[in-house]
Amino acid sequence: MNESRSTGRGRVRMTGQERREQLIEVGRGLFAEKGFDGTSVEEVAARAQVSKPVVYEHFGGKEGLYAVIVDREVRALLDAVRAALASGERPRELLELATLALLRYVETDTDGFRILIRDSQRSGASGSYAGMLNDIGSRVEDILMSQFRRRRLDPESAPVYAQMLVGMVSLTGQWWLDHPQWRKEELAAHLVNLAWNGMLQMDAHPTLATEAEGRRRPKRAE
Repeated sequence: MNESRSTGRGRVRMTGQERREQLIEVGRGLFAEKGFDGTSVEEVAARAQVSKPVVYEHFGGKEGLYAVIVDREVRALLDAVRAALASGERPRELLELATLALLRYVETDTDGFRILIRDSQRSGASGSYAGMLNDIGSRVEDILMSQFRRRRLDPESAPVYAQMLVGMVSLTGQWWLDHPQWRKEELAAHLVNLAWNGMLQMDAHPTLATEAEGRRRPKRAE
Protein backbone atom coordinates (compact mmCIF):
# COMPACT_ATOMS: atom_id res chain seq x y z
CA MET A 1 0.00 0.00 0.00
CA ASN A 2 1.31 3.43 -0.97
CA GLU A 3 0.31 6.62 0.79
CA SER A 4 1.16 10.20 -0.05
CA ARG A 5 1.51 13.52 1.71
CA SER A 6 1.69 17.07 0.46
CA THR A 7 4.85 19.17 0.64
CA GLY A 8 5.81 22.48 -0.82
CA ARG A 9 7.38 20.58 -3.71
CA GLY A 10 4.42 18.34 -4.45
CA ARG A 11 3.34 14.97 -3.08
CA VAL A 12 5.77 12.44 -1.62
CA ARG A 13 4.65 8.83 -1.82
CA MET A 14 5.29 6.49 1.10
CA THR A 15 4.75 2.79 1.53
CA GLY A 16 2.52 1.70 4.39
CA GLN A 17 5.58 0.69 6.42
CA GLU A 18 7.28 4.04 5.80
CA ARG A 19 4.14 5.87 6.90
CA ARG A 20 3.93 3.74 10.04
CA GLU A 21 7.54 4.55 10.93
CA GLN A 22 6.92 8.24 10.30
CA LEU A 23 3.91 8.25 12.62
CA ILE A 24 5.89 6.43 15.31
CA GLU A 25 8.66 9.04 15.09
CA VAL A 26 6.18 11.91 15.20
CA GLY A 27 4.28 10.35 18.10
CA ARG A 28 7.52 9.69 19.97
CA GLY A 29 8.43 13.37 19.83
CA LEU A 30 4.97 14.53 20.92
CA PHE A 31 4.63 12.02 23.78
CA ALA A 32 8.07 12.99 25.06
CA GLU A 33 7.20 16.68 24.85
CA LYS A 34 3.61 16.66 26.10
CA GLY A 35 2.99 13.27 27.66
CA PHE A 36 0.18 10.86 26.83
CA ASP A 37 -2.68 13.00 28.10
CA GLY A 38 -1.34 16.15 26.45
CA THR A 39 -1.05 14.58 23.00
CA SER A 40 -3.97 14.13 20.61
CA VAL A 41 -4.47 12.17 17.40
CA GLU A 42 -5.15 15.51 15.71
CA GLU A 43 -1.66 16.74 16.64
CA VAL A 44 0.00 13.55 15.45
CA ALA A 45 -1.84 13.74 12.14
CA ALA A 46 -1.13 17.46 11.69
CA ARG A 47 2.59 17.09 12.36
CA ALA A 48 2.80 14.10 10.01
CA GLN A 49 0.74 16.00 7.42
CA VAL A 50 -1.86 13.25 7.11
CA SER A 51 -5.52 12.93 7.98
CA LYS A 52 -6.71 11.49 11.31
CA PRO A 53 -8.06 8.29 9.69
CA VAL A 54 -4.51 7.40 8.60
CA VAL A 55 -3.39 7.33 12.25
CA TYR A 56 -6.40 5.21 13.21
CA GLU A 57 -5.76 2.86 10.28
CA HIS A 58 -2.22 2.11 11.44
CA PHE A 59 -2.65 2.07 15.22
CA GLY A 60 -6.35 2.10 16.07
CA GLY A 61 -5.93 5.35 18.02
CA LYS A 62 -3.60 7.17 20.38
CA GLU A 63 -3.41 4.26 22.84
CA GLY A 64 -2.21 1.87 20.15
CA LEU A 65 0.46 4.27 18.94
CA TYR A 66 1.66 4.89 22.49
CA ALA A 67 1.83 1.16 23.26
CA VAL A 68 3.99 0.50 20.19
CA ILE A 69 6.37 3.33 21.13
CA VAL A 70 6.71 2.24 24.77
CA ASP A 71 7.32 -1.37 23.73
CA ARG A 72 10.08 -0.29 21.34
CA GLU A 73 11.80 1.86 23.95
CA VAL A 74 11.66 -0.85 26.60
CA ARG A 75 13.19 -3.39 24.23
CA ALA A 76 15.90 -0.95 23.10
CA LEU A 77 16.99 -0.17 26.65
CA LEU A 78 16.75 -3.74 27.88
CA ASP A 79 18.75 -5.02 24.90
CA ALA A 80 21.45 -2.41 25.58
CA VAL A 81 21.77 -3.41 29.24
CA ARG A 82 21.71 -7.14 28.43
CA ALA A 83 24.46 -6.65 25.85
CA ALA A 84 26.52 -4.71 28.39
CA LEU A 85 26.17 -7.44 31.00
CA ALA A 86 27.16 -10.06 28.43
CA SER A 87 30.35 -8.21 27.45
CA GLY A 88 32.05 -8.10 30.85
CA GLU A 89 33.48 -10.64 33.25
CA ARG A 90 34.58 -9.08 36.55
CA PRO A 91 31.80 -7.95 38.92
CA ARG A 92 32.84 -4.29 39.10
CA GLU A 93 33.28 -4.19 35.33
CA LEU A 94 29.75 -5.54 34.88
CA LEU A 95 28.31 -2.86 37.16
CA GLU A 96 30.19 -0.16 35.26
CA LEU A 97 29.06 -1.45 31.86
CA ALA A 98 25.40 -1.76 32.91
CA THR A 99 25.42 1.74 34.44
CA LEU A 100 27.00 3.23 31.33
CA ALA A 101 24.49 1.43 29.09
CA LEU A 102 21.55 3.01 30.89
CA LEU A 103 23.13 6.46 30.95
CA ARG A 104 24.06 6.15 27.28
CA TYR A 105 20.41 5.46 26.49
CA VAL A 106 19.35 8.53 28.49
CA GLU A 107 21.87 10.62 26.54
CA THR A 108 21.18 9.36 23.02
CA ASP A 109 17.46 8.50 23.31
CA THR A 110 16.28 11.26 25.62
CA ASP A 111 12.77 11.36 24.14
CA GLY A 112 12.41 7.63 24.65
CA PHE A 113 13.58 7.83 28.26
CA ARG A 114 11.15 10.67 29.00
CA ILE A 115 8.33 8.52 27.64
CA LEU A 116 9.40 5.53 29.75
CA ILE A 117 9.55 7.42 33.03
CA ARG A 118 6.16 8.97 32.27
CA ASP A 119 4.84 5.51 31.44
CA SER A 120 5.90 4.28 34.89
CA GLN A 121 3.82 7.05 36.49
CA ARG A 122 0.61 6.47 34.50
CA SER A 123 -2.00 4.53 36.42
CA GLY A 124 -3.36 3.04 33.20
CA ALA A 125 0.02 1.89 31.92
CA SER A 126 1.02 -1.75 31.93
CA GLY A 127 4.05 -1.03 34.12
CA SER A 128 6.46 -1.97 31.35
CA TYR A 129 9.22 0.36 32.59
CA ALA A 130 8.94 -1.03 36.11
CA GLY A 131 8.92 -4.53 34.66
CA MET A 132 12.07 -3.77 32.69
CA LEU A 133 13.83 -2.48 35.82
CA ASN A 134 12.86 -5.70 37.60
CA ASP A 135 14.36 -7.70 34.74
CA ILE A 136 17.61 -5.75 34.95
CA GLY A 137 17.55 -6.13 38.73
CA SER A 138 17.35 -9.90 38.45
CA ARG A 139 20.47 -9.87 36.28
CA VAL A 140 22.35 -7.61 38.66
CA GLU A 141 21.22 -9.92 41.46
CA ASP A 142 23.38 -12.71 40.02
CA ILE A 143 26.42 -10.44 40.14
CA LEU A 144 25.78 -9.47 43.75
CA MET A 145 24.99 -13.01 44.87
CA SER A 146 28.48 -14.27 44.08
CA GLN A 147 30.06 -11.23 45.72
CA PHE A 148 27.93 -11.61 48.85
CA ARG A 149 28.99 -15.23 49.25
CA ARG A 150 32.64 -14.31 48.77
CA ARG A 151 32.40 -11.55 51.38
CA ARG A 152 30.41 -13.74 53.79
CA LEU A 153 27.31 -11.59 53.53
CA ASP A 154 23.80 -13.00 53.45
CA PRO A 155 23.23 -14.02 49.78
CA GLU A 156 19.46 -14.04 50.33
CA SER A 157 19.59 -10.25 50.71
CA ALA A 158 21.14 -9.83 47.23
CA PRO A 159 17.75 -9.26 45.48
CA VAL A 160 17.03 -6.31 47.78
CA TYR A 161 20.38 -4.69 47.04
CA ALA A 162 19.99 -5.38 43.31
CA GLN A 163 16.69 -3.49 43.24
CA MET A 164 18.20 -0.63 45.23
CA LEU A 165 21.14 -0.41 42.84
CA VAL A 166 18.98 -0.41 39.71
CA GLY A 167 16.60 2.13 41.25
CA MET A 168 19.51 4.38 42.19
CA VAL A 169 20.86 4.40 38.63
CA SER A 170 17.40 4.93 37.13
CA LEU A 171 16.53 7.87 39.38
CA THR A 172 19.95 9.41 38.82
CA GLY A 173 19.27 9.15 35.08
CA GLN A 174 16.07 11.13 35.57
CA TRP A 175 17.95 13.74 37.60
CA TRP A 176 20.59 13.93 34.85
CA LEU A 177 17.96 15.15 32.36
CA ASP A 178 17.95 18.46 34.24
CA HIS A 179 21.71 18.49 34.92
CA PRO A 180 23.29 17.72 31.54
CA GLN A 181 26.59 19.37 32.48
CA TRP A 182 27.70 16.02 33.91
CA ARG A 183 29.44 13.66 31.47
CA LYS A 184 27.94 10.17 31.55
CA GLU A 185 31.35 8.61 32.31
CA GLU A 186 31.77 10.95 35.27
CA LEU A 187 28.27 10.25 36.54
CA ALA A 188 28.73 6.50 36.09
CA ALA A 189 31.99 6.64 38.04
CA HIS A 190 30.24 8.27 41.00
CA LEU A 191 27.36 5.79 40.90
CA VAL A 192 29.69 2.79 40.83
CA ASN A 193 31.84 4.38 43.53
CA LEU A 194 28.85 4.55 45.87
CA ALA A 195 27.56 1.10 44.98
CA TRP A 196 30.85 -0.81 44.91
CA ASN A 197 32.68 0.83 47.79
CA GLY A 198 29.48 0.84 49.83
CA MET A 199 29.27 -2.91 49.32
CA LEU A 200 32.86 -3.36 50.50
CA GLN A 201 31.97 -1.83 53.87
CA MET A 202 28.60 -3.50 54.39
CA ASP A 203 27.71 -5.08 57.71
CA ALA A 204 26.90 -8.76 57.63
CA HIS A 205 23.87 -8.15 59.86
CA PRO A 206 22.78 -4.51 59.44
CA THR A 207 20.56 -2.86 62.04
CA LEU A 208 19.11 0.61 62.44
CA ALA A 209 21.04 2.79 64.86
CA THR A 210 17.79 4.33 66.10
CA GLU A 211 16.33 0.90 66.73
CA ALA A 212 19.40 -0.17 68.72
CA GLU A 213 19.28 3.05 70.71
CA GLY A 214 15.63 2.43 71.56
CA ARG A 215 16.45 -1.00 72.97
CA ARG A 216 19.14 0.50 75.20
CA ARG A 217 16.89 3.16 76.70
CA PRO A 218 15.33 2.24 80.07
CA LYS A 219 11.58 1.90 80.03
CA ARG A 220 9.62 4.59 81.78
CA ALA A 221 7.85 3.64 84.96
CA GLU A 222 4.10 3.54 84.57
